[in-house]
Amino acid sequence: MKPLQRKLLQQIIDGLAEPVLVTRIDSADWPVVMHNPAFAHIAGDDDVCGRPFADIIESLLGRDLALDVGEALRQEDETSFAVEITRREYLLVLKPLSLQNNPGSKFYAAYWRSSPTGHDAFAQGDVHQALVKAKRRIRDLSRDDPVTGLLNEAAFRDVLAHDWAVAAREQTRLALVAFSLDDFDEYRNLFGGHAADSCQRRVAQAIKRFLRRASDVAAHITAPHGDFLLVLSHASEEQGVRQFAERISKAVRELGLHHPRSKSSRFVTVSFNIAVRPAGGEGTAKEFLAAVLDFDGAD
Repeated sequence: MKPLQRKLLQQIIDGLAEPVLVTRIDSADWPVVMHNPAFAHIAGDDDVCGRPFADIIESLLGRDLALDVGEALRQEDETSFAVEITRREYLLVLKPLSLQNNPGSKFYAAYWRSSPTGHDAFAQGDVHQALVKAKRRIRDLSRDDPVTGLLNEAAFRDVLAHDWAVAAREQTRLALVAFSLDDFDEYRNLFGGHAADSCQRRVAQAIKRFLRRASDVAAHITAPHGDFLLVLSHASEEQGVRQFAERISKAVRELGLHHPRSKSSRFVTVSFNIAVRPAGGEGTAKEFLAAVLDFDGAD
């Protein structure tokens, strides 16, 4: 965004009574690039510029809604959500912005439209939100893995390709963690397919609880040499990624899922492999994924 455009837009939104912020979605972590005093008032923070948009939404509205908002931005949807902040009702409207002289840049405006006529207007927002969620659920049926509830392989590859392109443009790093359930064929042979699916689902949900940002995603992939539960993150420090994977590994052990044929424990455990790479250098997103899946099950 050019300085003159930014200055004019900032003057416009500063004069609005509605809380407004603008985020850039073609940059890693979707940083906030501007906001107005009305937003600073509801957020209780005068300086949110540069912070990840998803983190701000999560702090205001909770993680579940932050995940829905994050998905809308990934799909570049124009949509709205009925929300409540400090006992006041709003319709959170998300609208993509385009710049005629810079079509490669992608921005979103988020503004909190207050309900002027009380509960009737807010009820209309609830209806709209229900319709949006219904449409999103229909779309998610083709994106979700039926066993774990995480992203399926096709959807994950789409997200990885998108985030790889963004990271390459921003010259930032991406992290992948691949988890493999130890001795899982033996577990399936002993307890059967239904129990194995339930086990994978429990482990997947344990992993999902550790995702730190709404921009982090998890998926289930079946590769030629086994099943993997994957996490894609914009974290850049390998040590931090390894600690993150170790915490998940510990949490899976603490689920206490009995595994009498495990060679390493009485309970279900996972091994993991991590990869942290700068995007845009040598290699592709496809090669990045292949590298993290190519391991022998030892973390």
